[in-house]
Amino acid sequence: MADKRDFYEVLGVDRSASDDELKKAYRKAAKKYHPDLNPGDKEAEARFKEVNEAYEILSDQEKRSRYDQFGHAGVDPNYSAGGYGGGGFGGFGDFGDIGDIFSSIFGGGFGGGFGGGRANPNAPRRGGDVTTSVTISFEEAAKGCKKSVKVTSIDGCTDCHGTGAADGTTPKSCPTCHGTGQVKVVQRTPFGQMQTQRPCDQCRGSGKIIERPCHTCGGKGKVRRTREEEINIPAGIDDSQILVVRGKGDAGINGGPAGDLNISVNVRPHPVFERDGTDVYCEIPITFVQAALGAEIQVPTLDGKANLKIREGTQPGDKFRLKGKGIVRTNSTYRGDQYVIINVEVPKDLTKAQKEILTNFEAKTTENNYAKRKSFFEKVKDVFKD
Repeated sequence: MADKRDFYEVLGVDRSASDDELKKAYRKAAKKYHPDLNPGDKEAEARFKEVNEAYEILSDQEKRSRYDQFGHAGVDPNYSAGGYGGGGFGGFGDFGDIGDIFSSIFGGGFGGGFGGGRANPNAPRRGGDVTTSVTISFEEAAKGCKKSVKVTSIDGCTDCHGTGAADGTTPKSCPTCHGTGQVKVVQRTPFGQMQTQRPCDQCRGSGKIIERPCHTCGGKGKVRRTREEEINIPAGIDDSQILVVRGKGDAGINGGPAGDLNISVNVRPHPVFERDGTDVYCEIPITFVQAALGAEIQVPTLDGKANLKIREGTQPGDKFRLKGKGIVRTNSTYRGDQYVIINVEVPKDLTKAQKEILTNFEAKTTENNYAKRKSFFEKVKDVFKD
């Protein structure tokens, strides 16, 4: 735990950062360290996992509250019992057996304050989380899809059913510690004899002796496997967002629950559409005549083609709204809008006849036909008065 960096430091934000600030910082860091952009870079891979873990905690209000109050001990299920872990009272957990000494003197009255001694090695513990990534198209992100991802996790050994013992045998209770995983040691101190506890040497703190280890897992009861996992990606998921699949991570220990599968979703850029939250933007080129006279054109949307009426006198950069043609908000029925940005294209490579037509057209127009031009020269008329 001591080696873990502060989650706010990992994301580069203040402790008072808003949800939007956290999300922006996470996206920036996730893209910087993403394995696809740093192939073979182990340090970047470690940073990427660190960033995902930090955002997973700080984006959850309940977990963030526990983290703000207790630090890493408040959100790590593997941290030792007693609420404050080994460092709850100024770091007493760093003094080896001092918690056991006080427990033997005062009958356990200080157990909670000093971390409660060592955790029971046979207690159920949650499995670790597993991280992977998946790349999807813009349309798949907008509408949702199913994908198969490759997952490498630690699972229970099927040959020994997680016992670690060879077929036909079972683990036995350690005769030295009688299955507790701990042995009592009497020490002489300036205060007299003190009784402490330490892990049993014979069973290495497990409380069990395996006489014939399983050949598949080597007596560990766990094996590392790679599998294909089919996942449902909800409509509206955004680039660099983390999709959490509960219970699909590493197997639990001593009957504890499995960890989670954290999937970093990468959305490929679209050649036409850009996304801003649940809204979609696209730029459509139209002709000078369509802009001047108005027209009805077809534009692409996530649902296919749609008709759009261009009003007479449309200017470059004008924006048209297609209500309800955007992206669904994740786990909601709300859908954003699509905005069409107009780009008036000036024709090139004109023929002589075309140039004559435009020359005649220009001769018949006045400043009143060009509102922006007229307004501009009104503002700078003093410059041109000479």
